[in-house]
Amino acid sequence: MDIIGTILWPIKWVVELILVAWHWVFSAIGMDPAAGITWVLSIVGLTVVVRAALIPIFVRQIKNQRRMLEIAPQLKKIQDKYKGKKDQFSREAMSRETMELYKKTGTNPLSSCLPLLLQMPVFFALFQVLNGAQSGKAGVGPLNATLAEQFGSATLFGVAPLHQSFQGAMNAHPQQVAVMVIAAVMVVLMTGSQFLTQLQIVSKNMSPETKASPQFKQQRILLYLLPFVFLFSGFAFPLGVMFYWLTSNLWTMGQQFLVIRNMPTPGSDAAIAREARLARKGKLVQDGAVVLQVNEVPQKPVTTQRTQPVSKNRAKKQAGKK
Repeated sequence: MDIIGTILWPIKWVVELILVAWHWVFSAIGMDPAAGITWVLSIVGLTVVVRAALIPIFVRQIKNQRRMLEIAPQLKKIQDKYKGKKDQFSREAMSRETMELYKKTGTNPLSSCLPLLLQMPVFFALFQVLNGAQSGKAGVGPLNATLAEQFGSATLFGVAPLHQSFQGAMNAHPQQVAVMVIAAVMVVLMTGSQFLTQLQIVSKNMSPETKASPQFKQQRILLYLLPFVFLFSGFAFPLGVMFYWLTSNLWTMGQQFLVIRNMPTPGSDAAIAREARLARKGKLVQDGAVVLQVNEVPQKPVTTQRTQPVSKNRAKKQAGKK
């Protein structure tokens, strides 16, 4: 067993345990144990368990992003201090001061990638489990030979084996057109959900200062570049793996929507929209006082006093007094 296999072995064991547990649940409620939909729902259940386990890490990621925003002015001061200095000593000094700032404030610029990085071993473990099941090979844990054979021969809609990919269906003799169509739709959905998740972050949850930074321009380029990477690499993924990835993307999209709506980045469009919602409901508190929108403040009725008619003689007397 190679190093990667050794690292993935315990993860594969846990993946098989969760997968088999969900398969037992769906079989117990009357679903066909050998049906493709049973195994697809088991993969969805596996995804939900994995993403739910990552919620504490996601919350930590959000808190770290807030701290990164707080230290942004200090980072800019460091960058301005060494602006235009390209010698080795200046670069090392800037790097050292930046790392000291991260350490002092407890921030980590790589934490935003942590949930994705932690999912990758599960992704590769599921990929290997599917490849092993393709030949009816038992797994390293609860996925015994009988279940592996069921998993390997399970088909979606009776025509698309879960272990098959677009590339494999295209190279088959004869070509498996139904598999290619289903795989192509899955790739488009998987890529589209990934793009929309990143788009809502870039368009709604970034402050004007962040949007003016050079890093934002790079991130916007990646926003349109990464979908093409997933688009082409997705054609090599088995259908079962694509169901995992699509479900994970939909979870991320919903999770990001709730975070952007309820805990937006200060100064962003989402934060302004949230303050407007709270103000309409009379729940926006600033400096210990409740803030209402202007059009929500009750208007007091304006009363006008009726002017009494004055006779000519009386008017002359009043004028004489003045």
